Amino acid sequence: MKAIRIPIIELPKESEELRDEIRQFISEEREKGTFEPKCDSWLSGYSPDLSKKMGERGWIGMTWPAKYGGQERSSIERYIVTEEFLAAGAPVAGHWIADRQSGPLFLKFGTEEQKMFFLPKIAKGECYFSIGLSEPNAGSDLAAIKSRAVKVDKGWILNGSKIWTSGAHFSHYMITLCRTSTQDPNNRHAFMSQLVVDLSSSGVTIRPIQLMTGEHHFNEVFFDDVFIPDEMVVGEIGNGWNQGMAELAYERSGPERFLSTFPLLNELTNILVEQGDKNGLNQVSTVVSRLWTLRNMSLGIAQLLEEGVPSNTIASLVKDMGTKLEQEMAEIARLVVNVTPSLQSDSLIERFMAQSILHSPGFTLRGGTTEILRGIVAKGVIQK
Repeated sequence: MKAIRIPIIELPKESEELRDEIRQFISEEREKGTFEPKCDSWLSGYSPDLSKKMGERGWIGMTWPAKYGGQERSSIERYIVTEEFLAAGAPVAGHWIADRQSGPLFLKFGTEEQKMFFLPKIAKGECYFSIGLSEPNAGSDLAAIKSRAVKVDKGWILNGSKIWTSGAHFSHYMITLCRTSTQDPNNRHAFMSQLVVDLSSSGVTIRPIQLMTGEHHFNEVFFDDVFIPDEMVVGEIGNGWNQGMAELAYERSGPERFLSTFPLLNELTNILVEQGDKNGLNQVSTVVSRLWTLRNMSLGIAQLLEEGVPSNTIASLVKDMGTKLEQEMAEIARLVVNVTPSLQSDSLIERFMAQSILHSPGFTLRGGTTEILRGIVAKGVIQK
């Protein structure tokens, strides 16, 4: 068996100054009426105004080199920014994917031209990305994708489709995994590449998939003879699978995998404290202990990623455990307080419960299903 070791991170005292700065900013924005807090805000909360304000403060692309618009700050400082905005239920969906994984992907595999073009715009909170992975008829088997790009003069012609594409309707670009050669039945992961698709291009069609809340978050995206210039190939042709797997470690290990329903937990705790409900607080304490464990694991992975240590196995573990807890949160709240979930309610607890219940089916699907993640973990701990 392979040992999985995650470093224990002690946050420096200076980090509290950054945390205080963020909390003051969030409090001021709420007082201005800039946003109303909600659960799952990192995917369903879209505010170009807030994204630009965060960019102005240097809170997007924080770890990137200064010449690309970054602040050259640590991954732990970025983590603090991330968890504070998640805990507040702030609408950060616009820049989220670009900041979390598209930018780091360009830094690792992109050309200098790509870095200079995309990264400063992302850091300003003005350029949004979506992820082109899942496809109809492929299910959780990403190796079964059929979208294909054929080489032409000065570029590629892309045909196919993607599904469950978060935020494609407000994104500017999509990093799309596709086949750039005939599929090899003996090596299903070969001959895939990553292309940057300008979502305003001719031949791109985006259709909404509405949540049970009526919100538009997911999409189907269709490519009909879409031209992709050669300079929009990310990394090496044929290396798309390996690049995509490296990218997913950023996607699966962050605090968004266990803090989507934190606003509900926070409001539930406030109510129980006001009521002096010791039994209810005792039940909630078990949730908090699990949350704290996940946070420590996630912080450790953030450090490993900064050091360039492969972390796909433990990232998958955090994602599996975290999204399971997120799904349980609404049921835990239901058992300790007597409220009626309602999206239209003026009561935060009722509104947060409704959001958590209606969004929860997607928690264990997005970023990799539970079954796929457990397969990755199993393979990762078995000594070859």
